[in-house]
Amino acid sequence: MKMEADIIIVGGGVIGSSIAYHLQKDGYDGKVIVFERDKVYEYASTPRSAGGIRQLFTTDINIQLSRFSLQAYKAFPQTMAVDGEPAEIDFKQRGYLFLATEEMLPRLEIHMKIQNKYGVPSQLLQKNELLDIIPELNINDLAGGLYCAEDGYLDPYSVMQGYIRCAKKLGAEYIYDDVDTILSEQDAITGVRLRNGREYRAPIVVNCAGAWAPLLSEQMGLPLPVVPLPRQVFQFDIVQPLRKYLPLTIDPTGVYFRHEGEKLIAGFSEDREPGYDFTWKRSYFMEELWPILAARIPNFEQAKIERGWAGLYDFNTQDHNAIIGRYPGMKGYYVAFGFSGHGMQQAPAVGVGLSELIRTGKYKSIDLTPLRVERFAENDLIMEDAVV
Repeated sequence: MKMEADIIIVGGGVIGSSIAYHLQKDGYDGKVIVFERDKVYEYASTPRSAGGIRQLFTTDINIQLSRFSLQAYKAFPQTMAVDGEPAEIDFKQRGYLFLATEEMLPRLEIHMKIQNKYGVPSQLLQKNELLDIIPELNINDLAGGLYCAEDGYLDPYSVMQGYIRCAKKLGAEYIYDDVDTILSEQDAITGVRLRNGREYRAPIVVNCAGAWAPLLSEQMGLPLPVVPLPRQVFQFDIVQPLRKYLPLTIDPTGVYFRHEGEKLIAGFSEDREPGYDFTWKRSYFMEELWPILAARIPNFEQAKIERGWAGLYDFNTQDHNAIIGRYPGMKGYYVAFGFSGHGMQQAPAVGVGLSELIRTGKYKSIDLTPLRVERFAENDLIMEDAVV
């Protein structure tokens, strides 16, 4: 068997699988191999995501990416159906809601105007209007909130599996093995070497290995400012159910919460040391999150933790946004990582964009140039003001 391909994709999560799918859907007829180190995706970031889908960003490129991807997710069950079976992803358009104190409200008004410019139907709610969405909400310290009814949350694992099924059906080969090194000669990509020593040749490699991607790039002498950053998520139940299903809600403290079926999940972007740490601590929920949750919604006072988990952000330390496109000076090397928690939200648009760039040499649907590798050297960072 010849261990050769036309394109190798390193990382078979939602980003890599979206790229593999769109390449072939868009007419690429070369051989595509996707390498994924974790066959059951036990530690992959995609299934450990909170699954939020929002357009409430403040930079042009992030709003465009999310708006494009939202439409893709709305149509996902039909467009990604296999043999007539819809690809259900449990997308609940229950909205996204940023709660705000008096001091925060002027900034959210600026955010809304930027979003509205691109057709995002976000709206600034007054204090009492918040109760129409969450009747039990404690609004004593709030002045209002920024809300978008189109947004919501979905099942990340189902999205990933939908892309994998369709990519395989169109001809992509998935190999569940660990890529140790991306190979190159004379500033041109030549393939990859696996941890077991086998080599696969290809003139194009796309590095979308998430939290493990920066290590592969650094080994080549092509560093990027991305680190693995652990994030905890907690699922809990309450004695007295809420009257309405929640939007994905972000408290002024940064704590977020939403429904997960009839249960609830919550999390917070706490300060943690970078590293590959998958531990979660019940004590963190009890001591840090629960007091905030209970103060915000009285029903949360009687809460029982059902389970928890930790996943990894591929965290861009410079501007907290994705790094997408060709790596300058290395022919055939493309990257798509550093999403800092936005990967699930942006995966459809990124798959389309990189398919276009690889096949035609330029972007057509969305110009992803602002997220280029060169922006760090050029000091042209994308500063997002709505980071969760």
